[in-house]
Amino acid sequence: MLSYRQLEHFVTVAQELHFSRAADKLGVAQSAVSVQVQQLEQQLGVRLLQRNKRKPITLTDAGELLYEEAVAVLRHMERAQQIGLLAAQGMSGHVKLGYISSAVTSGMLARVLTRFRPGHEQVQMQVLAMETPRQLQALQQGEIDAGLLRPRRRYPEGVKAIIVHSEPFMVAMAENHPLARNDTISAADLRGQTFIAPQFVNESEGFADVLARLAEAAGFSAREAYRVNDFITATSLAAAGYGIVVLPESNRLVNQPGVIFRPLRDFKEQVHMALAYRERENSPAVRAFLAVAKACIE
Repeated sequence: MLSYRQLEHFVTVAQELHFSRAADKLGVAQSAVSVQVQQLEQQLGVRLLQRNKRKPITLTDAGELLYEEAVAVLRHMERAQQIGLLAAQGMSGHVKLGYISSAVTSGMLARVLTRFRPGHEQVQMQVLAMETPRQLQALQQGEIDAGLLRPRRRYPEGVKAIIVHSEPFMVAMAENHPLARNDTISAADLRGQTFIAPQFVNESEGFADVLARLAEAAGFSAREAYRVNDFITATSLAAAGYGIVVLPESNRLVNQPGVIFRPLRDFKEQVHMALAYRERENSPAVRAFLAVAKACIE
């Protein structure tokens, strides 16, 4: 098999048309250049150079054809080496990131991606909207490399998570709701209200838990009439007068017609977002992304 050194020496001689100048350019002895070119000719079974002591070196027809290919091969090999070095440093490769909608409204997704890009321009990012239960499954199955999601009391085997963002709760309601007249709302004001809970049917933890704790703090039982999978659906129902929603503050940035947002003045609990990832991660690009994402902790 042809070697990089053989092709490199041949290309340099073909460019200089002189063994001595080629050797100087390569920083080796002239005899070493001659040996490499001779070995190349022997392996191919064809003369590549016309050597004549009285005339300059010239390329044979075979030499002309090989020169073009050899230049391309050397460029590809150098590119491959660069890519390999970048990949080893986490500066090249692929990262698949799952995220919940609040990662967008809170600015967390944009912040992480913005900080990661400088120095990692060769890393291909695939960003996938995915709810928390699906992200945890995808992480365990290797379908994604990391996820911005709602924290859980327990995670699948091999999956870890750290809190990277926290924000207060607000209440969303229809513009004509009686409580919309208030600038702020207390937990006690919510007594007797109908709640819309963004909570997955098969999930035992989530925003339904938040409602229960809020109601307990104010001394009443929350009446949960609707359970939906996302905040957009929840606020759409609220806008139509079906109930109120307790949700993260950043959702007020979604300009949804017919909805009013009011802060909760006496419920200090915050909603958290976590960065989830596999404990054993072999990809340098993913490890580099996780390091940047962890540095974004607020």
